[in-house]
Amino acid sequence: MPKSEVTPSRPCLLLLDGHSLAYRAFYALKDANLMTTDGQHTEAVYGFTSMLTNILRDEQPTHIAVAFDRSEPTFRHEEYAAYKANRAETPEDFRGQMQLIYELLDILRIPRLSKPGFEADDLIATLATRASAEGMSVLIVTGDRDALQLVDDDVTVLMTRRGISDMTRFTPEAVQEKYGLTPRQYPDFAALRGDPSDNLASIPGVGEKTAAKWVREYGSLTALVDRVDEVKGKVGDKLREHVAQVLMNRRLTELLRDVVVEAEPAELRQGAWDREELNKLFDTLQIRGELRERVFKTLGTGEQEPDQGFEVETVILGPDRVPGWLSAMPEGRAGLAFKGSYGSGTGRVDAIAVASPDGTAAHLDPAKLTEADEAALRAWLADESRPKAVHDAKGPILALWAQGLDLRGLTCDTALAAYLAMPGQRTFALEDLARRYLHRDLRAEEEPSGQAALFGDDEDAPAKDLALRAHAVRELADALEAFLTGRGGTQLLTDVELPLLTVLAELERAGVAVDRDYFTGLEAEFGAAVKHAVEEAHRVVGEQFNLGSPKQLQEILFTRLGLPKTKKIKTGYSTDADQLAWLATQTDHELPVIMLRHRDQTKLRTTVEGLIKEIADDGRIHTTFNQIIAATGRLSSEKPNLQNIPIRTAEGRRIRQGFVVGEGYETLLTADYSQIELRIMAHLSGDESLIAAFESGHDFHRATAARVFDLSPEQIDGELRARIKAMNYGLAYGLSDFGLSGQLNIAVAEARALKEEYFQEFGGVRDFLQEIVRQARTNGYTETMMGRRRYLPDLTSDNRQRREMAERMALNAPIQGSAADIIKVAMLHVRQALREEGLSSRMLLQVHDELVFEVAPGELETLRQLVTDQMNAAYHLRVPLEVSIGVGRTWEDAGH
Repeated sequence: MPKSEVTPSRPCLLLLDGHSLAYRAFYALKDANLMTTDGQHTEAVYGFTSMLTNILRDEQPTHIAVAFDRSEPTFRHEEYAAYKANRAETPEDFRGQMQLIYELLDILRIPRLSKPGFEADDLIATLATRASAEGMSVLIVTGDRDALQLVDDDVTVLMTRRGISDMTRFTPEAVQEKYGLTPRQYPDFAALRGDPSDNLASIPGVGEKTAAKWVREYGSLTALVDRVDEVKGKVGDKLREHVAQVLMNRRLTELLRDVVVEAEPAELRQGAWDREELNKLFDTLQIRGELRERVFKTLGTGEQEPDQGFEVETVILGPDRVPGWLSAMPEGRAGLAFKGSYGSGTGRVDAIAVASPDGTAAHLDPAKLTEADEAALRAWLADESRPKAVHDAKGPILALWAQGLDLRGLTCDTALAAYLAMPGQRTFALEDLARRYLHRDLRAEEEPSGQAALFGDDEDAPAKDLALRAHAVRELADALEAFLTGRGGTQLLTDVELPLLTVLAELERAGVAVDRDYFTGLEAEFGAAVKHAVEEAHRVVGEQFNLGSPKQLQEILFTRLGLPKTKKIKTGYSTDADQLAWLATQTDHELPVIMLRHRDQTKLRTTVEGLIKEIADDGRIHTTFNQIIAATGRLSSEKPNLQNIPIRTAEGRRIRQGFVVGEGYETLLTADYSQIELRIMAHLSGDESLIAAFESGHDFHRATAARVFDLSPEQIDGELRARIKAMNYGLAYGLSDFGLSGQLNIAVAEARALKEEYFQEFGGVRDFLQEIVRQARTNGYTETMMGRRRYLPDLTSDNRQRREMAERMALNAPIQGSAADIIKVAMLHVRQALREEGLSSRMLLQVHDELVFEVAPGELETLRQLVTDQMNAAYHLRVPLEVSIGVGRTWEDAGH
């Protein structure tokens, strides 16, 4: 057996070159432009986490450490001042992620090492040498080829090659096969070859093949230098001219194996870590889905791993047993779990589990119920006096409706409660919440035999599993409500989010009618425009090329046509929309304009294609509304995302023409809050000048511009109005001087001066914004007018980028969150008023600050007044809410 093979009796030390892997991850994923919704780039930390997880999964080391370079000069710089001097400045987007990687490793209790004056490679070489001497096998993961000199029977190098998953395993045999050299000969070869990345010069005219041949022929660099006069030809002359450089390369390439490292290899183990800490970091970075699941599957659940599951006795209710079991259930809240298929317009429940307050649970199959069973179940589900808890209830509610059943008495949705408790999370899976708030695993407690009851071979396993989930929901509801009480979120749950859940289900069930033929024709029209743009591009260039290929476009724009260079990126020069728009202003060439038109038309065609795919059999689109996505409290939608329907361009607004009034209704009505966020800012800041601008009767942006520039409203032209409009809205979102300059296409200094002018007139707004951040830093959270909290631990972060991002979130959350709360309350009030008035008109959509209704015949004026009154009364501000109403056959016609 080779020495390097890991056996149960032989420990394995995994050593990772932290900066090397982080750089590799950053550049491998840079084009993916991974970032949080608040602007924090995450390419490096995401890729590093993925690589680390894969390596731990595949290699299963017993010991581990990650070594990092430091910013101070090393002993190599002392010998050669130009060492690595040619390296480009570290990108700011990358630098801001290193602290996150340190934080990740600290949370995972994985040792990280660095030492002033030395590189990570030297620490790795020292520890590898020590570990090997102590009988351990060693695995080194790096992107630096200098590590190949460490390879021997005990030490293997995993070299990153391409992307974040492609690696080459270097054993002594692999090094020999790749270079025709032994690992001991590799640094001699590297010295002769030179290393541009370290700014170590090569010998002119001498490449890798010649360097490797010399080392093989003479055995070592020392022998080659001793016999340098024997080397023939021009390459021999060049070698003799550069011997001093080669010898210096050799000294700098040699990795130190005797650095004083205050850690013994046997001590480098992963410690017990906290799953909750890692969840919080992942929530902040919005890392979810596959990677998060892979991390926990590979690393386990940390020190908070539950040592117990749930004790639950499951009863399988056969025919005619449902009435007796439900009637015998003691008072108290029951937990419910459903199995089935859920869709916005339909769905089906195939199984129901009910967890009783006494700890027992029942499972029933709706398809096997007798008439008496079904009647008892229908009555119990609809009984308002029997409190119930469900996890993520909207889907099951829709499916129950499709089967003629109604769920009432819902006092807790555990997904919604968890969202209100920690809105920054990006996972609200029941399994995760059970561990987080109950510190218990979603499994049955162990049987007396000591074997966990996982139901693997039990024919009743699916039933028991669903009953287990119902039991977990019941206990979790109590824990989350207690947690919310401490955070002041109970009223939001009971008065807003839970009632809204049913309203959203009604909207999804109703859907919105569309004109399929119109959309089909529009898709063809946009498709023809795309084709025409392609033909135009080929014509002006003089040849065919792929307009969707950045590489080909770069070649044509900057090499063949010689157009001005745009922003430099890893793959050359940027061809994104902003850069193409800039290019269009810098040249008379038609191609940038054509490319922009091609992209616009492609996006429009894609949008229409997506809408057509979502048309249901009833000729309507049933979007899905999400309550637990946006941390600010805003609703979002998917399948399709109706909030992304373009409205800023005439062509984009044509898409709204395809949303029409449905059969049996006479028109659509839209109701939109006018400048709600600015009214909230005026209310919260109490700035008398801002309030006076609203009360002036003039256009608000024109009125505020008049105050800033000390002109009459009539003297404010379009440009001045646009500047102040950008300011009015931007300040609510923490707009920086740089951001304002980009929006208005003015210098940063000019933007800064504009903000100063603005605050001279609206000093109350400035003081309010400063106070928001101060209070958030003190409390750890921001709060809306209705008490919706957003926790921002990064306000005190040592990482400047994360801290500034948290400050922008602190500015944004109270205003946007209050707007989200107000329209939710408005939806509840409107829906209640519709029922009280006995109207047949119905609400169809909520998009940002707008509600869309389908108006029944003869109800238009009544509905208009009802909606206006209820939306205006949703919240009383110092600057009253104002609602704009539009009416028309299509969504676009009803716009305003």
